[in-house]
Amino acid sequence: MNRIEQTFKRLADEGRKGLVGYLTAGDPDIAASELRMRTTLDHGVDILEVGVPFSDPTADGPTIQAASFRALQAGTNLPKVLALIGRLRADYPDVPIVIFGYLNPFFRYGYERFCQDAAAAGADAFLVVDLPYEESEELRQHMRGQGLVFIPLIAPTTPPARATTILAEAEGFVYYIMVTGVTGTGAAKAEDVQEHVDRLRESTNLPIAVGFGVASGNQARAVGAAAEAVVVGSALINAARADHLVELVDDLRLALDGV
Repeated sequence: MNRIEQTFKRLADEGRKGLVGYLTAGDPDIAASELRMRTTLDHGVDILEVGVPFSDPTADGPTIQAASFRALQAGTNLPKVLALIGRLRADYPDVPIVIFGYLNPFFRYGYERFCQDAAAAGADAFLVVDLPYEESEELRQHMRGQGLVFIPLIAPTTPPARATTILAEAEGFVYYIMVTGVTGTGAAKAEDVQEHVDRLRESTNLPIAVGFGVASGNQARAVGAAAEAVVVGSALINAARADHLVELVDDLRLALDGV
């Protein structure tokens, strides 16, 4: 049983919803981003998504685009991100760490080398925003060799037949994008999320995490009722820049523990 499976089993046994937190590595620099990540883990984030900055983050809204720009300006690169993950792993041995990013940096690094180095650093999974599932086999093959999990993305616009195909081979958990558009946009209605999640459950027994647009405890509670976990990203970045990161994570944790 890998760390992702162990985490969701523990949450289920405790009757709690999971909190998945995203932060961009290197924003505003490596040291500061590492401190922010540690803060979220210390205050109740169950799974950490470590964002790899990229120059053209087309799936992301203004907040994460700006975070990527700041990180790149600070000289953040993939080796530095992997080193950061290694330091986190040393102090948080049981927390799942997902590398979240775009294909180009991974491709340039080399799939085989990237998977080897990511696994050695202590990463558990990849979430590659702009890699269609149909074109992911080469990367997934290298990932399997290192025990890494490929997290699938499913959107409201994903055709049912395609979703079924993706879910048939999915591992870890399913990331359900609640809204069409970029990260940081408004959250979907809870009833719409419930309907889509129920449909996904017809094709998978994996835990489902819902994200894109969750910015408060109230929103997390509303959409979290439909799924096993809630993903929060842009709101964490905004809170960190406003020096309110602890308050937001505490609010999210309290809200999800009340679902």
